[in-house]
Amino acid sequence: MHLFIKAKPIDAPHFIIGQLKGYTSRHLRQEFPQLKSRLPTLWTRSYYVESVGHISEKNIKKYIENQKKV
Repeated sequence: MHLFIKAKPIDAPHFIIGQLKGYTSRHLRQEFPQLKSRLPTLWTRSYYVESVGHISEKNIKKYIENQKKV
């Protein structure tokens, strides 16, 4: 999964990722109750973050789109 997130410099990446994982896990388990008994967790604790201050938004979106073809 690739996400392009624009955040304030004071927003810690680990906090943003934790919020996203918690929110999506909660909503997926509400929509698909069978996930509660089959999987102890939906997400691992790992993630990768990179800042892209010197690369344009257009190039980032192009990179993410190209990942779908791989």
